Amino acid sequence: MEQQEEKAVSFFRFEDLRVYAKATDYASWVMQQLSTPRNDSEQVLLRSFCHSAYDIALNISEGSSRSKTQFDHYLKIAKTAIRECVVYTEVAHNLAMFADGQYEQSREYLMELTRMLGALIISLQRNTDRRLQRSDDEPEGDPYANDEMSY
Repeated sequence: MEQQEEKAVSFFRFEDLRVYAKATDYASWVMQQLSTPRNDSEQVLLRSFCHSAYDIALNISEGSSRSKTQFDHYLKIAKTAIRECVVYTEVAHNLAMFADGQYEQSREYLMELTRMLGALIISLQRNTDRRLQRSDDEPEGDPYANDEMSY
């Protein structure tokens, strides 16, 4: 008889989202890549870049505790932080703070995060549309129960 391992569910449910894990990985990666600014202007760029990188994960976590409509809004704010990181990536590359490989890796992270957030937003909207089609007497259910929420 085979025993199936059950994955432990985190107390903070957003920690179970793959997109949250990817966002925290990206924020850590940015810190590692830009840990030694050469002057004050690079220090300002580093702070702003890190702030936007952190904002991706922070908005995912904050939105997850809200209603589906609010979660959708926070995920869109996270996408705004991604676009900010695209700009910071370009500037860091132009200032030779990022080598070509780092530039490409940052962009790959950001494109993947954009796709993952887009899929999660679509999933939320699909679930919201289904909920609106149900009668008001039916319970809404757990937003994390859907496999699509694993992004």
